[in-house]
Order: sequence, then structure tokens, then C-alpha cells
Amino acid sequence: MGKGYRQGRLGEEIRKIISQMLISEIKDPRLSPMISVTDVKVTSDGSYATCFVSFFTNAEGEEKERQEDEVLAGLESAKGLMKKKIGHEIRLRHVPELVFKMDRSLDYGRHMDEILSGLNIKHDDNEEEK
Repeated sequence: MGKGYRQGRLGEEIRKIISQMLISEIKDPRLSPMISVTDVKVTSDGSYATCFVSFFTNAEGEEKERQEDEVLAGLESAKGLMKKKIGHEIRLRHVPELVFKMDRSLDYGRHMDEILSGLNIKHDDNEEEK
């Protein structure tokens, strides 16, 4: 087993528990049903778990940033309940401190698609046949 194997398994279990809690247990109005926990990275000593979250919104600019701040505040307020559930389900001696960050990889991917489509690169069919 390579380095980080336990952290990867622990991160995946934490992601599953938090995702399930967002669906069924946490009733904070700031946490809409369109929130997704995309990844959880646990430090090598198991003291911190960085949870990356994304959510669906049509807002842009300042409105989107305001909504992101609201979501992060809602997650921070539910952190204690989440840690309690994680400790109970996984039976850890020390539950990692949860740190929530927005996952902007979808926005970045969309931005890169826009850049690539704006380049107007034409494929040469003759080169593909060789």
C-alpha cells in the first residue's frame, strides 16, 4: 500500500457522510439541495480534512460570490454536527478538523473551453488519415 492510501479512504468516507447529511439531515436554508461535495483531502497526520464543495447557480460576479459566502457560512455552522456524525460512523479517535473550500474546477474548465473554442483551430483531415 502506497503513501496516502489511508488518507484517501478516509477522505472518501468523509465525503460520503457529509454528502448524505446535506441531503437528509441538515436543514439550513443557506445550503440548497444543489450542493455537492466534490472531494475531501485529508492531511497525512489526519488532523485536517479539506472539503471541496460546488453548487449550481446561474448567478455571475458579485452575486455568485455572495452565494458562495452564504454556502460556506452554512457549512461552517453545521461543522460540529458533521464532525459528530463522522466520529460516530467511522469510529475515529480524533476526527479531523473540517475546512470548507469552493471547488472552482468546473468554472475553470468552462473558461478553458471558451478559450479553446475561440481559437478557431481547423483540423486537417489529411493529417488524421496518416
